[in-house]
Amino acid sequence: MNYSEALSYIHSINWQWSKPGLSRTQELLEKLGNPEKSLKFIHIAGTNGKGSTASMLASILEAAGYTVGLYTSPYINRFNERMQVNHQCIGDEELAELTDYVRPHADSMTDAPTEFELITAIGMEYFKRHQCDIVVLEVGMGGALDSTNVIDTPEVAIITAMGYDHTQVLGSTMTEIASAKAGIIKPNGNVVVYGQNPEAEAVFEKVAAEQHSALFRPDYSQLIPGDFNLDGQSFSYKEWKDLRIPLVGLYQLNNAAVVLTAVDVLRQRGWEISDDAVRSGLRNTRWPARFEVLHRNPVFIVDGGHNPHGIRATAESLQRIFPGQKFVFVTGVLADKDVEHILGLIVPLARRFYAVTPPNPRAMQADVLAQRIRAMGADAVPCDTIPQAVQSAMDFAGPEGVACALGSLYMSGDVRNCFQ
Repeated sequence: MNYSEALSYIHSINWQWSKPGLSRTQELLEKLGNPEKSLKFIHIAGTNGKGSTASMLASILEAAGYTVGLYTSPYINRFNERMQVNHQCIGDEELAELTDYVRPHADSMTDAPTEFELITAIGMEYFKRHQCDIVVLEVGMGGALDSTNVIDTPEVAIITAMGYDHTQVLGSTMTEIASAKAGIIKPNGNVVVYGQNPEAEAVFEKVAAEQHSALFRPDYSQLIPGDFNLDGQSFSYKEWKDLRIPLVGLYQLNNAAVVLTAVDVLRQRGWEISDDAVRSGLRNTRWPARFEVLHRNPVFIVDGGHNPHGIRATAESLQRIFPGQKFVFVTGVLADKDVEHILGLIVPLARRFYAVTPPNPRAMQADVLAQRIRAMGADAVPCDTIPQAVQSAMDFAGPEGVACALGSLYMSGDVRNCFQ
């Protein structure tokens, strides 16, 4: 099996009729000899900020001298981004070889694994073969029934910022959504929660108590912002002074406070993480398509915000960096998202929208999206392709203007490719 054949096999698996649960992942991993049992984990769930939090922690642990696995989804430009060791993506040949190894075990199962369950199993075998000291493991969706939740009690579980997303699967109330996320809280463990959502926190506190897990929260009253520009931002937190991250979004400071809280927990568990490793790891964090500056004059930013909570955070960051300014947006959304709420947050900031169709079967068509935008009183132009929309937005913004692509992570890779 070569690389393209491996991807074709992975993406060909029909998952629509599979019932949610962990049994398929557990069965497949057992057939592989339970590679996950030889690994230690940081397990991360939440609505927004999972990837940024995971990348900061992986960068810190790598700077501390550990061999660090990183498992995230979705990918931005290439599938291989989903599994990395020390921020190096899995190679094409190794992905093909591992898929070839896992395939007969998956094909032998009466209840076949879903695509994400198969990828999770491949990832576990990959991290085992590379003898990772620790794996930063991002949940795909929810927590309790997510295939990553087959692991035993992690070194620390983290639940990032909470909002409304995937409501068709996780539930329509915050209590239901939080209950799904709380499934990663395991017996006698440690959990760090982002906080700032009382309804969700009540659930996390209850589950942590039931599981005899210690619960930790950042103290945002001790988070002091420093300088802030298109190259990143500095901040101080508790005893930490003048830390720097190259991540621009305002919300990233809160994510960094979550990371520092998790570092304290890891240190208590015996992980050797020096102050220099923390500073260096934060300073060298890279996480694409999260308020990422792709061009100057005009400024062009891509942000993967795709739900109301994420879009609001993006809007706040734009307004802080460019006070009083209006923006040109390249926007594509999935039809099952809260489109009216998402648009309502950015229409007041817009000079014009260029609507696109993200490369996803659930995408809202560009002309339909443009009509929805116009109905809200904004100027909107549908575009046939993402490159066309990007170039049109750049031209309309002019050298002194600002353009921003947002609405779906699935289009972020195509946007970034326009600037490679």
